[in-house]
Amino acid sequence: MEFEGRTVVLTGVGRPGQVGEAVAQAFAERGARLMLVDRKREEAGARADSLIARGFRASAFAADLTDVAAVTALANTIRDQADGQVHAVVHIAGGFSMSGPVAESDPEDWTRLFAINGTTAYLVARAFIPLLRATHGSLVCFASEAVLPGATARNRVAYAAAKGAVVTLVRAIAEEERSSGVRANAVAPSTIRTADNIAAMGEQPAMVSREAVAEVVRWLASDAARVVTGQLIAVR
Repeated sequence: MEFEGRTVVLTGVGRPGQVGEAVAQAFAERGARLMLVDRKREEAGARADSLIARGFRASAFAADLTDVAAVTALANTIRDQADGQVHAVVHIAGGFSMSGPVAESDPEDWTRLFAINGTTAYLVARAFIPLLRATHGSLVCFASEAVLPGATARNRVAYAAAKGAVVTLVRAIAEEERSSGVRANAVAPSTIRTADNIAAMGEQPAMVSREAVAEVVRWLASDAARVVTGQLIAVR
């Protein structure tokens, strides 16, 4: 029960069968009190209700994470409910789509993918870092295998660039907050075996399980990784 008495914020918990569900389960089983955030209140509420029914502790929140006022209000609400004690923030929220060759791409795809991946990570980090300072806590963000050495950005430059921005953000926070005891890291999973991915492309042997990703995230937020910061961890 390594997270007993600790509060963990998860953004982008999503629908059943998605990676957020597995990450929430990994923390809940180890005693964490979960603050689950999604754009849609019903999605966060459904995940929270499922955990509560099994004896875990969870609360649900809805926020547009691309909106600075909404994220600031979210952080203030969670701060009050958690008595100012937030021990980890896991930013799962984001999204993927192909953008095609650069010369034929739609600028709206670039703007949208940066908003849901890069801007959300920045605003969540900005709002919650002050709470993490009080607990010497951990921020974990989701990047992608698209940012790993040797990966191709062909036909998905907007997504790859947006996730690259997430990695740069994490490394900046790790440097800036080292003296405050806050650590920041990112995971870079290959295609995750989620319900949506299986529906879109069928079962693929190279897919990584949701549970494997969740275990890496849990470890990064734990005391066992208290000296690990500024890292990009591939999960394959």
